[in-house]
Amino acid sequence: MTTNVPVIDAHPTVPGLPKNYLNCSRGFMSWAGTLDHKRIGIMYLIGTLLTFLAGGVFALLVRLHLWEPHGMLFTNEKYNQIFTLHGAFMVFLFVIPAIPGALGNMVLPLMLGAKDVALPRLNLLSFYLWLSGAVLATLAIVLGGFDTGWTFYAPYSLYTNQAVVTIGLAIFLLGFSSIFTGLNFIVTTHKLRAAGLTWFRMPLFVWAIYATAILQVLATPVLGITVLLVAFERLYHIGIFDPRLGGDPVLFEHFFWFYSHPAVYIMVLPAFGIISETVSVHSRKPLFGYKLIAFSSLAIAIISFLVWGHHMFTSGQSTYAMFAFSFLTFFVAIPTAIKEFSWVATIWKGSIALNSPMLYTLAFLIIFAIGGLTGVILGALNVDLHLHDTYFVVAHFHYVMMGSIALAFFAGLHHWWPKMFGVIYDETLAKIACGIIFVGFNITFVPQFIMGSQGMPRRYATYVDEFHGYHQVSTIGAMILGSGVALMVYYLVASLLQRKPAMENQWGGVTLDWQTPTPPPLENFYAPPKVTHEVYDYSTLDLKTLQRPVS
Repeated sequence: MTTNVPVIDAHPTVPGLPKNYLNCSRGFMSWAGTLDHKRIGIMYLIGTLLTFLAGGVFALLVRLHLWEPHGMLFTNEKYNQIFTLHGAFMVFLFVIPAIPGALGNMVLPLMLGAKDVALPRLNLLSFYLWLSGAVLATLAIVLGGFDTGWTFYAPYSLYTNQAVVTIGLAIFLLGFSSIFTGLNFIVTTHKLRAAGLTWFRMPLFVWAIYATAILQVLATPVLGITVLLVAFERLYHIGIFDPRLGGDPVLFEHFFWFYSHPAVYIMVLPAFGIISETVSVHSRKPLFGYKLIAFSSLAIAIISFLVWGHHMFTSGQSTYAMFAFSFLTFFVAIPTAIKEFSWVATIWKGSIALNSPMLYTLAFLIIFAIGGLTGVILGALNVDLHLHDTYFVVAHFHYVMMGSIALAFFAGLHHWWPKMFGVIYDETLAKIACGIIFVGFNITFVPQFIMGSQGMPRRYATYVDEFHGYHQVSTIGAMILGSGVALMVYYLVASLLQRKPAMENQWGGVTLDWQTPTPPPLENFYAPPKVTHEVYDYSTLDLKTLQRPVS
């Protein structure tokens, strides 16, 4: 299919216009009270990266403790707190909000040709709700911590004397932040598209964020209600989940996973959107199967509401229910596989630029394939009964959450970093960091697949000697992985200090986000853009835009 792309004059002579959104106003209050989606995206970026680093430190402490079979650093109780903090910080404070909050806020209005999101005040409130949730989660540590695991399973979460109500309130606020963000993106996508930007002219990152927003709005209230019920149960003993009062703890699992499996796709769908952009731009080819990828995002969003029961194969549910959930688990692999094959077909015979965004993209494709295939293995009833609650599940979970979503986030961060700040990072260090992260990640989690298949249970603070070598290799891998992340943080921060100018269109992108000046002006475009053709055609790209540095 032959396509064309709209070309916009990025440098009109308009006297009196501010240079860009970063320097149009200065001072703390200009950021704290901003309604500009780009600045809010930057604040999300800083906040989520800090929580990611905190969660990473907790992960390293867990791995160091497991260096010896009987534990090296903590008591069993303190170990439970540390791995709970790792899970809660990574899932609720980083993985769920990072891509929609940071990159979605920054890029989605630019891709739509809009001045801002539809509800900018609600957007700012969403950020402060996230910040409040992060502060409360930190306060819960000060108040004695919480050791329930990030899933907060009843009945233990009802009996423990830890700060469960405080962390529950934090998650409740984080849920509202997620809902408001989703509402904003839905309204923005429907109402603020540029003239001529029809649904099938939208970039696939927009499709992915739109599908994610539907999940955020429909699924997150279930989590909010569940944590409120846990709080009421602890405070007033009303007997919903407490078996001593006639409650049913398995009901909690149904509520929790009815939200948390769609939450997996709240995390992973934006990552898919990033990969759709980076694969096309850095292969210099239109995306193969554009409509299939777009509709597969919606299909994943719908099916994700129907598969929560595969987390509960060992809970005693009906055999017929388990058959249904197992089938649906296999079924959701179909639209996911459509994406993977479409990305590979896009790369095939493309003019591939092996820069850092593309290297992170290729790492994602490998890691996600492993994570997806091991998910299908866990969807098989007879196999899951053996592997349930073992390190095999831990490895699979991290191949999807950390290995796939974080790698896609890093790909997007490197891809849009020049557009966001007008500076370019050290490309050599970026490639080295990507290699270290990829190698370290696999050294960390491949041994865990082996341990799990041999029966090593997860969450244990101690273990038998036969798993000693596997745990030590996994800990060494975690150290390598952590050093790669540290290197990435170093060169990204250094790029802001060194101020090496990026090109106006650093990678040769053709969507609207690359047609605006770098960094974008306060209202994104000097004149309202008009789209008259399809996207993802690189034959009409003006290469002069690649050769013009940011002034």
